[in-house]
Amino acid sequence: MKAKADAKSKRYDVLRSMLEDRRQEIHEKLRTLRETLPAEIAEVKDAEEQSVADFVQEIDFTLMQMKSETLAKIDDALRRVEDGSYGTCADCLGPIAEARLKALPFADLCRDCQEAQELRVAEARASEARLPPSELTPLG
Repeated sequence: MKAKADAKSKRYDVLRSMLEDRRQEIHEKLRTLRETLPAEIAEVKDAEEQSVADFVQEIDFTLMQMKSETLAKIDDALRRVEDGSYGTCADCLGPIAEARLKALPFADLCRDCQEAQELRVAEARASEARLPPSELTPLG
């Protein structure tokens, strides 16, 4: 029984390390984006350049938002590691497959629950857009 607990502890140590490495990488990218934005804005000289600069700035802000959201998911995963709920699906309370956690270490849903959630989102978007149900596909 102790060997099984040690193996689980080692697995969580590896996953925690992956999460912390990813967290550091995102912090670094966000810092770099924040540092380059003001310089790019100051260099604009005419309307065409302004249009391109605005487009690039929108992309940069979107990337910053996505990275911030990923960072929040990583922080949440680290909290789950600490409280012992890491690797358990937030919806069905079943185990999340180890392969899924290795691929997406901050996953909080098992594959089945993730697919169900994506289908609900697709259905909601379809009803908003009034698309026929046959055009619904998971976001995957």
